Amino acid sequence: MMKSVLILGAGMVVKPMVDYLLNNQIFLTIATRTQAKADSILQNHSGGQSIEWTVDDEDKLNEMVRDHDMVVSMLPYTYHPMVAKKCIKYQKHMVTTSYVQPGMLSLREPAEEAGILLLNEMGVDPGIDHMSAKKVIDQVHQQEGSIKEFYSITGALAAPEAADNPLRYKFSWSPKGVIKAGTNPAKYLKNDKEVNIQSKNLFKHTFMLNFPEVGELEVYANRDSKKYMDIYGISEASTMFRGTFRYKGWCETIDVMKQLNLLSEEPVDLNGKTYADLMAHQIKETDSSHIRKKVAAHLNISKDAHALDALEWLGLFDHQPMKRNQDSPFEVTSDLMLEKMKLDSNERDMVAMQHTFLVDYPNKDQEVIKARLLVFGEPAGDTAIARTVALPAAVAVKMILEGKIDLKGLYRPVVPEIYEPVLGELENNGIKVEEQFGLPVEENIKLP
Repeated sequence: MMKSVLILGAGMVVKPMVDYLLNNQIFLTIATRTQAKADSILQNHSGGQSIEWTVDDEDKLNEMVRDHDMVVSMLPYTYHPMVAKKCIKYQKHMVTTSYVQPGMLSLREPAEEAGILLLNEMGVDPGIDHMSAKKVIDQVHQQEGSIKEFYSITGALAAPEAADNPLRYKFSWSPKGVIKAGTNPAKYLKNDKEVNIQSKNLFKHTFMLNFPEVGELEVYANRDSKKYMDIYGISEASTMFRGTFRYKGWCETIDVMKQLNLLSEEPVDLNGKTYADLMAHQIKETDSSHIRKKVAAHLNISKDAHALDALEWLGLFDHQPMKRNQDSPFEVTSDLMLEKMKLDSNERDMVAMQHTFLVDYPNKDQEVIKARLLVFGEPAGDTAIARTVALPAAVAVKMILEGKIDLKGLYRPVVPEIYEPVLGELENNGIKVEEQFGLPVEENIKLP
């Protein structure tokens, strides 16, 4: 009998999952607020159906979970615990691509008792990063080696030829989420000392790294790196750093936006104001004439600074009415970015990931190991971000249904029972992490 899977949500990354599962003769129901989105993904395929559904309709959710073999939640992470409780009630496995939140952690024992698997962080970052890192770490530990330093850096970017604006970035997923991520603080371990970076200083602490086939990329720290020492089982590490890749131009510009409070969500009266008037308001000037020069003086930077070129290109110095009433600088800025920085259907995006390990062995010299992933999207086809987020989850769904992953409770994909078969199947689908062993110590990353 054909297995059936319920997919909750029909966002920008769902299509490759749907295609993969339909190709593997798994019946799908996509339940989403906008049914037309699900219909456009399914393309009248006989192996799938769409249902109009909103998260406040718990009765319908109960019924849908009960009637399917398995559930994939592609909803915002805040709704995962609600869905997981239904899965526990009806003894159905569940997969998400989101970070494990406290609300999910508390469901570990109930999931074990129900005999089901709640598999989280099954995308790219988190997901492929976990699996490819843990594969190397487990190999090192099996050879009695220890991880002295570990760096893991990922970025979802426009392909080099499409990175043609001053911020050198284009949106292929969750646009406002990308911008908001730049407002987080960060924490990592360097030579056994904890380094804490306040949100306001995040983009002042960057370094450059050469990525093969791409060139120089800028790196900034990504949230709390230290907790991954536990998750990856590398308590021996003296340096633990997780970061994000960007092209040169993004960090400098977002740093200036933060200094100007352009990412603030506090409402401002914008009635009858121009974009230049907003900038004048942000630097406490009453007159918006010669605004670029005034902003440069306020920030104590050159009026020719690249970040000011980027703000001008976005239109933030324009004497053009905003046509807004009460609104926040964040909404104004992010809307301009969305309007001007969309990835066109004829352009490629890319996902770049690199792990770098410095390894100690009891009876031989230190070595550096690198594991790299580089995936390009297809113009007018699936984006790289959609494929790398959706396919790990889709592969896991298939393997759970086939009994090839047979675990109970709450998991990330950091155990060999998950990462070995999933990485193998991803390779068959063109997503391959290339590993280099035995590199000299000079190949290690030097944090500033």
